[in-house]
Parts: sequence; structure tokens; C-alpha cells
Amino acid sequence: MQFALSEELALTRSIIREFAENEIGAGAAERDAAERFDRPLFQKMAELGLTGIPIGERYGGAGGNWLTYAIILEEIARVCASTAAALHAHTVYATWPLYAYGSESARNLILPRLASGNCLGGSALPDVQIGKAKQMKTLSVKAYGTHWLLNGRHPYVLHGGNADWYMVYARAKEDKGDRDRSAGAEAFLIEGGSNGLQFGKEFRTLGLRSLIITNASFKQCSIPENYKLGRNDQGKEMYSSLTVLGYLSAAAQSVGVAQAALEAAASYAKTRKQFGTSISKQQGISFKIADMSANLDAARLLVYQAAWRKDEGLHYGRAAAIARKYAADMAVFATKEAVQIFGGNGYMQEYRMERLMRDAKCIQTEMGTGGMSTDCSLAVLSD
Repeated sequence: MQFALSEELALTRSIIREFAENEIGAGAAERDAAERFDRPLFQKMAELGLTGIPIGERYGGAGGNWLTYAIILEEIARVCASTAAALHAHTVYATWPLYAYGSESARNLILPRLASGNCLGGSALPDVQIGKAKQMKTLSVKAYGTHWLLNGRHPYVLHGGNADWYMVYARAKEDKGDRDRSAGAEAFLIEGGSNGLQFGKEFRTLGLRSLIITNASFKQCSIPENYKLGRNDQGKEMYSSLTVLGYLSAAAQSVGVAQAALEAAASYAKTRKQFGTSISKQQGISFKIADMSANLDAARLLVYQAAWRKDEGLHYGRAAAIARKYAADMAVFATKEAVQIFGGNGYMQEYRMERLMRDAKCIQTEMGTGGMSTDCSLAVLSD
């Protein structure tokens, strides 16, 4: 099915698809096996202008909209979901919050480097229930005039040890006589090489294996006042807004993975023969492909609707949550069906079906870049 995209968006899709197939897809299996983030590949995406799509041109971004961003993520995830997730983490959880909430001095100094891709952004994300998250009890920050001191540990840091700048959410402490008391949640920008910042070993994950996640410890990390984001006690509000963008991003990635599964399964069914006849002629196989195609089209429309609503300045939280839930479930279904169509070959790494299935499952239930599916369901019900 062809969607009525503008000529500009259709051209963007064509350019990104060619780039993804030629530059990203070739090493996807090797990066997955090695669980390696490819910084030179990130630089190639930067040269194409992909590292600051929704950021204004004044700060080195492309000045694009969220529908363009969703289409780009979809096309990248079609060949490598890990690379799409890495771009998502850089854009939504590091670059965008600085653009939307940062001080003017921080935006002028750091944002052009992030948006242009000269620097990689990472993030230490809290749970969506920011005030109750376990990690918020062990990661705290305290004001000392012109700077803040950050102390504690965080269990999950996106691009840990690889990024140049990190967005960190921590619970502030205030003096109350001889005792400290907890205040609100705050968000900060911290440089990767800061004194007192140390990263642990990389976690091994089911899917999205070249998206690096580590834990981190912070010991008397000094953060200048102008690197604090937003108003006092605005951390929860900020992260809630980023969570919705995470829904949109995860949904777009899910569509890309499902598209790859459908294309591979349909092609394989046409060439694989049993008893001298293509298995695509079998009713059971053709029904599977038809279901995959119909569900994929529905998911794509939900994603584009959510992105369009965001671009139009309309309320898009419910639309993004629905798109994330439906698309993620659809991608898991599509990859499972694709493995079934491939038969025994579906379990072999050479055919990449098993990688697509692992990535789809990780997007469906991932901690970090797309929000948990249970949180998404609550967002739909509470809207």
C-alpha cells in the first residue's frame, strides 16, 4: 500500500532507504553479534543531517518535523533496529530536552554539537513514576551556589561510556537545619568526562544489542547552574513529555522491523518450493502474509497520525501511546510469523529472522528508549 505522503517526504524516505541499505544494513549482523556501537556509522548519519531532525536550524539541527523523524526511524529500523534505537536515544532523551528546556547559554554552547552529531548524547533515565523510582532514592543532587553536586548510582544509562554528554535525572536535596530533606526531581546536563563519573560494564541484552546500556556511579560530580534544565522541580513533567516522544519513536521502530520481516517472508515464500510448488501458493502461508501486511498498514497509519498531531500542535499523547502499543505487539507477531514461514531456516542467523524477532521483543518490552508497554497501556486509559 502506498501512503499519500508529500513529494518531500517521499524523497526523504527514498534517500534514507538507500543510505540505510548501503551504509547501515551491511554491518548490522556483525554489530549485533559483537554487541558493538559503531561511532563512525553515527558520524555518517550526522553527515546526512539525521542527528538533529526536530532541532531548529539556529542550533545546528535540520529544522524538520516529527513525521519526518518517524519515517527516518522506520527506514533505519528496517535494516538495523539497534541503530534506530541509538539515534532515538540521542535525539529524544539527550538533544531534544536541551532544546526544549535548556538555558540559552547551554543551548548556544552544546546544542549545535549534539544536533550536528559532532557529539553523541546519552541519558540516565528514571522510571516514568519519577518520584517513586528506586534509582531516584540513590541518585541525588544538591545546590551549592553556582553549581550542583551529584552523588549516587544509576542502574541504566543509555550510551553509557560512549556519549559525550548525558541527561541525568536526580532528586534534589535541600538544607533544613542540620538535616537534608528531599525536594523535587531535577534534570541536568553532564559532560561524559566529568570528574567522579564512572561507568560499569555493558549489559548484555536480548535484542538491540548495539545500543549500549551500562550502570554508572556519580561521586561529587560538579554541574554548573546553567546546565540545569527547566524550572525547579520540573523533572517529572519533563520526563513525562519525553516518554510520549519515546512512544512515538518505539512505534516507528516497530513498523520498520515488521516491514523487514514481511518483505523477507514474502520473498522467501515465492522462492521456497515444496513438492515442486512455491509455498506462497499454500493457503496457510498466504493467509499469514496477508495478516502481516494488513496489521503493518494499520500500525503505520497510527504512527503517522500521532506524528502529524504532534506537528500540528494537537494533543498527541493518547495517539502515541496507542501507536506504540499496537505497533510493538504487531512487530512481535510479524516476526514470529516470518520465522514460521522460513521454517528451520528462521532460526539460523544467516537469515536474520531471529535477530528481527529479538529486536521486536526488546522494543515491545524495553526499559529505556520506548517506555514499558504497561506504562503505555495506562497512558491510553488515563488520557
